[in-house]
Amino acid sequence: MANHNALALIETALRERKLDRTLTSALPPLERSDAAAFIPFGVEAIDAVLRGGLPRGQVSEIAGSPSSGRTTLLLQLLAAATRGGEIASLVDTCDRLEVASAAAAGIDLDRLLWIRGDSRPVLSERSESKDRVLERAIKALTLVLQAGGFAIVAIDLADMHPRLLRTLPFTTWLRLQRIVEGSDTACLLVTPEPLARSAGGLTVMCTGQTTWTSQQTGSQQTGSQQTGSQQTGSQQTGSQQTGRGHRVTGLETEIRVVSPRRRVDGEVRFTAVANDY
Repeated sequence: MANHNALALIETALRERKLDRTLTSALPPLERSDAAAFIPFGVEAIDAVLRGGLPRGQVSEIAGSPSSGRTTLLLQLLAAATRGGEIASLVDTCDRLEVASAAAAGIDLDRLLWIRGDSRPVLSERSESKDRVLERAIKALTLVLQAGGFAIVAIDLADMHPRLLRTLPFTTWLRLQRIVEGSDTACLLVTPEPLARSAGGLTVMCTGQTTWTSQQTGSQQTGSQQTGSQQTGSQQTGSQQTGRGHRVTGLETEIRVVSPRRRVDGEVRFTAVANDY
């Protein structure tokens, strides 16, 4: 009898502090179906698979290898949001955003809060300095989410080593979901592999092949990536750059979307060249 009473007290305390939920279970499915509940990418095929776009009030993620189109998809989303008159924010962990690419993608830079991180390489093994870079980026993301007023708050973790990202405590993502839950803000993680999402959020996985031209030499190069069974996707949005000094001229990518609670599970393939946008 005493054990039952103790269990009841613990469950009550957890409910009062809203700790009886996890990112993947116990949260109710996303019920809203009106257009205002989502942030569209502005690409008909993508929004059709996503059933409206990125859900507000949720933590979602775009995951993929370099040149798979993950950054282009991020820029497309930011462009669609800012063109619609909304405010967006990007925590650029490794300072990879190319302003010319953002403008070419159609982003209204006056409506984008760009938080620049450390541009030093952070792709290799874990170190104290890399830990600090990641810690500062997560803190910046948390502060922007707490400030409110943003349609989308994204963090670019694509150039962080997956092993380093996996050292983040699970409570990190729980805390982010608590902040955005019930709000009109969508929190988006851009990562090298699937990392975390809320129960009503999306995982967008893609694999792709990008062709780009070096601005220094004028030579064309092609890169293709595979992320194993889990990949993320993106759509070409114009003269996007793979890095400073490289301009994308074409993109072929396949997007796969997974979100069990919203019953979204589909694939879209795109082939595009820069002149198309």
